[in-house]
Amino acid sequence: MKAPQASLTPDKRFAIADFFERYADVVDNGRFDQWPEFFTSDCLYRVTSRENVEAGLEYGALYCQGIGMVRDRTMALRDVTVFEPRTLRHVLGSPRLEQALDGSIKARTSFVVIEVLADSDPSLFMSGEYLDTIVEADGQLLLKERHCIYDNTRIATSLIHPI
Repeated sequence: MKAPQASLTPDKRFAIADFFERYADVVDNGRFDQWPEFFTSDCLYRVTSRENVEAGLEYGALYCQGIGMVRDRTMALRDVTVFEPRTLRHVLGSPRLEQALDGSIKARTSFVVIEVLADSDPSLFMSGEYLDTIVEADGQLLLKERHCIYDNTRIATSLIHPI
């Protein structure tokens, strides 16, 4: 049996849903310099397949441990990486939230990401779920962990942008 958990207020639930919508807005609109602001300094960000998760493999198609790696990814997107122009659009489900005993919040949120490459029709890029650990620091919500687990068996084009 699970230990009793503190309930989350409707205001806190709304704040978390809004936080996720702001995250998607930053990624979808290419404001990658703002992306690191969603994470703690000791964060873990990983994009991996459901197949790998079920096999217990830690491999991530995109893996950042610590804010330095998140910032490095941002810098690479801005200054180094060459790729075909694309637009992403996130469609998020309602987050399932649970307050952990340590005060963090565990969230499970379904997502669909649609991709549009230059001169092509929109296509389903990825579907899956986020498994998040959210903490509050100085009155601000931050991601301590974000695991983006995609259902696809492969990534059709290339994984350039954060998910």
